[in-house]
Amino acid sequence: MTENAARIRTDIAHNARVWNYWLGGKDNYQIDRQVGDQVTGMFPSIGQVARADRAFLGRAVTFLAREAGVRQFLDIGTGLPTVDNTHEVAQRIAPDARIVYVDNDPIVLTHARALLTSTPEGRTAYIDADAHRPDDILRSVEPTLDLSQPVAVIMLGILNFVLDTDEATSIVRRVMGAVPSGSYLALTHPTLELGGEGNAEAMAFWNENATPPITARSPAEFAGFLDGLEVLEPGIVSCARWRAEGDPVAEVAQFGAVGRKS
Repeated sequence: MTENAARIRTDIAHNARVWNYWLGGKDNYQIDRQVGDQVTGMFPSIGQVARADRAFLGRAVTFLAREAGVRQFLDIGTGLPTVDNTHEVAQRIAPDARIVYVDNDPIVLTHARALLTSTPEGRTAYIDADAHRPDDILRSVEPTLDLSQPVAVIMLGILNFVLDTDEATSIVRRVMGAVPSGSYLALTHPTLELGGEGNAEAMAFWNENATPPITARSPAEFAGFLDGLEVLEPGIVSCARWRAEGDPVAEVAQFGAVGRKS
């Protein structure tokens, strides 16, 4: 058994695998499905939240690659590969795009090869690192990324696993402080607002029965992560409604926003 395989626990639900289950994937265990179903029973729209978060990723990366002209992406808290991963969206628009994925979940690492495909012109890489240690991440992104050039930092549903808000804010500050003007930050985060009031019980159940523990945040706390950045239109909204086109979509209890570093 490899060291990485030994790190995988099948006796406790894990976020990346439960999220995969909610997205309709197959990279999960019975315990993940059991906890996922229990959470769904408490908060029936959780599957919709997962799908909306994934759709936000596609829209945000499309905007960043096409309209903002970004060619470098740092995706922290990658999760398990599914359809339209960051590099696939970015490289369809800009074949020379470079992407670094970061996660420390051992089961994500076992699937990392699915994230390491790339166009000949571009490049992808995977870092086994913890979001709580941003300096380790920043030391590892080169040579795939050039930190003297703009970078789009992607932090979708990851800061909610950093329970201390000051620490979460410090992580954002450290990463965004290391990238130059013209860089961007794309964020999503669960909240007990936007119809998410019923999620409190589900989160408490999660923290007793799964890992890692999670926290929701208020609009003011979420906005604090974007301090010093130009928050792009439409501002801080439900991630389902961030630049969504076509028919109006229902809100989900997940904030979404994109900010630009001047």
